[in-house]
Amino acid sequence: MRNTVNITGVPVDKITMKEAVEKVKYFLSQDHAHSIYTPNAEFMMAARNNPDFKEILCNADMCIADGAGVVLASRILGRPVPEKVSGIDLVKNIFLSGPEMKDGKLKFYFLGSKPGIAEEAAANVTKDYPGIEVVGCRHGYFSPEEEESIIEEINKCSPDILLVALGQVKQEKFIHNYKNKLKAKVCMGVGGTLDVLAGKVQLAPDFFRRHGLEWLFRLYKEPRRFKRMLALPKYMLIVIAIRLKLLKDH
Repeated sequence: MRNTVNITGVPVDKITMKEAVEKVKYFLSQDHAHSIYTPNAEFMMAARNNPDFKEILCNADMCIADGAGVVLASRILGRPVPEKVSGIDLVKNIFLSGPEMKDGKLKFYFLGSKPGIAEEAAANVTKDYPGIEVVGCRHGYFSPEEEESIIEEINKCSPDILLVALGQVKQEKFIHNYKNKLKAKVCMGVGGTLDVLAGKVQLAPDFFRRHGLEWLFRLYKEPRRFKRMLALPKYMLIVIAIRLKLLKDH
C-alpha cells in the first residue's frame, strides 16, 4: 500500500531511502514490471505544462523526491516527505543491497546516454559492486521505429532492473509505453545517472548535497544550464501561490 503526498498535483511517495530500497526488493518479488520515477523541480514544472507527462508520473509505482526543491515544496505545503531520495543514491543503494535482494547476482540493463557511456558505466559498476551483473547495454540514440526491437533485445537479456537514461519526459514515456511488454521487474528513469557511473559527470560534493545546493554546483560546473535552473525559483513561486490559495493544487 503506497503512502503518498500530493505535491503540486503529483503523488510523491512519503518514504525514506531505506524504505525505498525495501520497496524495490518487494517489486522484485512480483511477477510484473514496476515503474519508478524521480521528480525534481524541473519535472514538476514540466508536469504542470504537460498533462500527458503529469499522467505518466501519476501512474508510477513509486515517485521519489529527487530534488531539494520537491522536499522544500512538501514542507511549504504542509505535507512533508521524510527526506530527499535522489535517483543516483537509490541506484547506488540498490547496487549495495543486490546480494540481499536476490539469490545470485542482481541483473541490470543500462539503456541511454551517448554511445559508449552505458558500457563504461557497466564496467565501473561491476568492478565496484560485485553483487550485481550488467547483462546488456544500449545507447539512447534511436528512432521510434527501433523501439520494438530494443524491447525484444532487453527481454532476451532478462534483466531484473532496467535503468533508462533518456532524459526527462522521454525516459518516463518510454517506460510507461512499454512497461507491460518488458520482462524486467523494475524500470527506473535515471536521467544523468549513467554519465555519473561512467565517470563523465561529477556529483556535487557532500556539503552541497546535504544542504540542497546541488543546483549551485551544477551551475558552477555547467553555466549553460542557467535557463534550466530557472525552473527551481519558478516552481517555488508556484508552491507559495498554492500555499496562499492563489493557485489550485493540481
